[in-house]
Amino acid sequence: MWSGPRNLSTAMMRSFGARADCSVMDEPFFAAYLATSGVAHPMREEIIAHHETNPEAVAAQCLAAPGDAAEISYQKHMPHHMLPEFPMDWTSAVTNAFLIRDPLRVAASYEAKREAPTKADLGVEQQLVMFEEEAERLGRAPPVVDAADINADPKRTLTALCRALGIAFDPAMLSWPAGPRETDGIWAKVWYASVNKSTGFDAGPAREPPQASDHARRVADEVMPAYRRLRGFAL
Repeated sequence: MWSGPRNLSTAMMRSFGARADCSVMDEPFFAAYLATSGVAHPMREEIIAHHETNPEAVAAQCLAAPGDAAEISYQKHMPHHMLPEFPMDWTSAVTNAFLIRDPLRVAASYEAKREAPTKADLGVEQQLVMFEEEAERLGRAPPVVDAADINADPKRTLTALCRALGIAFDPAMLSWPAGPRETDGIWAKVWYASVNKSTGFDAGPAREPPQASDHARRVADEVMPAYRRLRGFAL
């Protein structure tokens, strides 16, 4: 699942993780991205120390069979983590889907946790590039789901997503126990406070207009065409 930050991506990881037949991976290329790019991040050294930094090794992990009794590997990925020199051939051996969200809501949520986001931080344009490349490879559009649709009608949207992925919908995906997971990245202690309190999807926040700075609104406007293009393919 290719998603930008603050996109309901961790809740979706919780949803799939609630399935008895599914294991999950939390942003496996994050440490490799930080180590290779040199990008400043508040938890840079800690993330690099706790997670695999070799992109080739991470790609191999993504292709490995799910552990224990799992038949499905759900992988939460961020497009902006995939630097030009990172391997991408592994993606042709997996099913790729895209999780999108209104860029203004993403930008507002992002700046509430960190300083002013950039266009690249939102990841929407990177998602569109990857979507179009995958569509060309497949000869059809890969699955796209919008966070707003998931929150508004989780069962209907997740049923459509599972159908598009070629797996059966499991009602267990609609709820999960509160709290952290062993599979969470080390960054969870900073970013996952809200999702750790959750036990399911919540349509409430989507009904309220986001409180965003002028900067966040400008950044959101820049990537809005890419979002609308992807939104046109949403299940």
